[in-house]
Amino acid sequence: MTSPLEQKKIKITQPSVVTANRTWDGAVIYRTAAGEWSIDLSEAAVVRAADEARALLSESAADDLGAVGAYIAPVEIGEGGAIAPGNLRETIRATGVTIGLPVQEPARV
Repeated sequence: MTSPLEQKKIKITQPSVVTANRTWDGAVIYRTAAGEWSIDLSEAAVVRAADEARALLSESAADDLGAVGAYIAPVEIGEGGAIAPGNLRETIRATGVTIGLPVQEPARV
């Protein structure tokens, strides 16, 4: 993974996508092959080479969508081409916190 300022360090070791957050609502968004943004990971453009990733990231950084911190994130390609986040950080970004918190019993008076 890398930020736009670190583009020289791009190294793709597995399929990846360009992702960011919208500034006005914080939604996780993904860059599509058509040069748009989508909240659906399945619509993301998957890159497999550093040059592809660098081009998609540069295009994203020049975009005036109001996205902050576009960067490259790893993904896994499952059966039938289903795209899933490639690490825990991206899973949490995409689906939210999935850890059940203990429920406290209301105090009895």
